[in-house]
Amino acid sequence: MTSPITTSTGLGSGLDINSIVSALVDSDKLAAQTQITTGTTQNTASISAVGTLKSAMAAYQTALTTLGSTTTPAFNAFAATSSSSTITATADNTAVAGSYSIEVSKLATASKIASASFSGGSASAISSGTLQISQNGTNYSVAVGSGATLQTVRDSINSSLQSKGITANIITDTSGSRLVLTSSTTGAGNNLTMSGIPELAVDGTTAFSSSSSAGGYITQGGDATLTVDGLSVTSSSNTVSSAIGGISMTLTATNVGNPATVTVATNTSGLQSSLQSFVTAYNTLLTAVNSLTATTTDTDGNVVSGALTGDSLPRSLKAALSSVLTTPSTTSGSLTVLSQLGITTDFTTGQLKFDSTAFSTAMTDKGLGSKVQAMFSGTNGVVAKMTAVLTPYTQTGGILDQRSTQLNKTKSDLADKQTALDLHVESFTATLTAKYNAMDTLVGQMKAQATSITSFFDSLNASKS
Repeated sequence: MTSPITTSTGLGSGLDINSIVSALVDSDKLAAQTQITTGTTQNTASISAVGTLKSAMAAYQTALTTLGSTTTPAFNAFAATSSSSTITATADNTAVAGSYSIEVSKLATASKIASASFSGGSASAISSGTLQISQNGTNYSVAVGSGATLQTVRDSINSSLQSKGITANIITDTSGSRLVLTSSTTGAGNNLTMSGIPELAVDGTTAFSSSSSAGGYITQGGDATLTVDGLSVTSSSNTVSSAIGGISMTLTATNVGNPATVTVATNTSGLQSSLQSFVTAYNTLLTAVNSLTATTTDTDGNVVSGALTGDSLPRSLKAALSSVLTTPSTTSGSLTVLSQLGITTDFTTGQLKFDSTAFSTAMTDKGLGSKVQAMFSGTNGVVAKMTAVLTPYTQTGGILDQRSTQLNKTKSDLADKQTALDLHVESFTATLTAKYNAMDTLVGQMKAQATSITSFFDSLNASKS
């Protein structure tokens, strides 16, 4: 904003008009400008604080999601290891410590069939009708319209059956192009067949031969066969979860003559690591919240309040989080409170402390390992409860989003007030400058008249003398 105040001293009055107008304008705008400046500073700090809180809560939610994963459980009481890369094993809380010799003689296989060959490639004409694809008593119908080709039939099958685990493709060998169907379902009895369109029919019982143009099966569905400590086991899938109680094994290759050893042991170190991760994640969030509400003293001894000091939002959040920690569990049997696992709360800071000695006692003397997962990862466990506390704050349109919207509106209002004040200052400065310039002109005129009158009387006195 360009000031209309002139820098010269008034010629008529000799007054410093610039300084006078500046002083009057500054006095007029002081209260309003102080209010806007203070409000802007506080608003900026609050916006930053809410952003910090959002980030901290998002990090905590990520940690909770990892700890509560159902695919890679963090609180298993037992851990399974395999001596061979051909078998991977995992244990759940129903497992029993032990060692097992596993020899795999055959992997489970899925059905794959090929149609008769076509010399025209993917553009080969196919008769219209209904192609029926069957597997283990389930029939799927695929409409084949007039003008269909091997390519369009392939696309129709994939469009309608891919979600069922059946896919089609075209493979060209020395005899021509064939429609090849593959199933993702393994196990005996899960063979594919095709019927309804004569040139695509495959009965599923005739083996495919690369030297023949006829269709047939490339592979048939078969069960995995293995022994566990010499006991015969079959499985329709290469994931075997019913052979050993509490143990799931994934088979990736046969190992006849070189059996793998699967060992199951208590997962004390894994549980301790997971519990420590939970404690660390919680304390990190609490530290962030406390930093936004704490009062400190600067180098001059002045008390400086945090951006959210006195705000009800962080108080409500901390109270809700603390409630989860102090409410006894009803889903984990004799394990009801975190202190039984060595997790306690520092009443001064609110942060969690983890006592590894108390934890070891809980595992070895009290046998609480199998109950930890229910306390943390169960439907009504600590992770689920913590997530329920965070969701109203972090969800789209939730408490933090609403607070951000309010703060941004305040920011906009303050900017509008500053613009209005700047316009007022500009107008007021121009008005005062005009008035003082008019006064200076008037004073100059009066001085000139006084000088003229004085000169007249001086001349009159001189003539009399």
